[in-house]
Amino acid sequence: DVVLMDVEMPRMDGLTATREITGGLTGAAAPAVLILTTFDRDDYLFAALRAGASGFLLKNGTPEALVDAVRVLARGEGLLAPEPTRRVIATFARSGGPPVGAGTAAKLADLTPREREVLVLVARGASNAEIAATLTLGEATVKTHVSRMLAKLGLRDRVQAVIFAYEQGVIQPGG
Repeated sequence: DVVLMDVEMPRMDGLTATREITGGLTGAAAPAVLILTTFDRDDYLFAALRAGASGFLLKNGTPEALVDAVRVLARGEGLLAPEPTRRVIATFARSGGPPVGAGTAAKLADLTPREREVLVLVARGASNAEIAATLTLGEATVKTHVSRMLAKLGLRDRVQAVIFAYEQGVIQPGG
C-alpha cells in the first residue's frame, strides 16, 4: 500500500523507480510512494511529485514522524516535509505559477461547483473532517466529492490536487 523510496539508490534512482511504480495506476490500484531522503533539495521534491510520489520526508525526522507519514499515505492523503514545503510555496509565490492551459480549463470546467470548493479546501490543506465542517456535509459525502474531483482531474491523490491547484492558479499562496 505504501512504498518507502530513497532518491539515490544503486542501479536505478528512486525517482525513476517511483515513475515505474506509479505509472498508469490510479485510485486504489496505485501504491502511495513516500520519498525519504537526506537531500533537502527542491529539485528532488519537484521531481518526486512529478514522478507520482504522494509524500516527501527528510531522513532527519523522528521515527514517529515516519510512522505517521506511512499512516497518512495509507489513508490516501499526501504529506510533504515542512522544510522544503515553505521554500516551494515561496518560490511559487514569486513566480506567479504557470497559466491555465486549454486542456486544464476543460478539466476544471468538468468539476461541479461543489467539487471545485472541495478542490480549493484540499489545496489549502483541509482534512475531510474540516471540509465537512466548512461545507456542512457528512464526511462520507466529502470523500465522494474528493474521489470524483480527483478522477475528473486525472489526479491520483491529494498531493497531486494541491500541486494542480497551485500550478493552475485555482488558489494563490496566502489566499
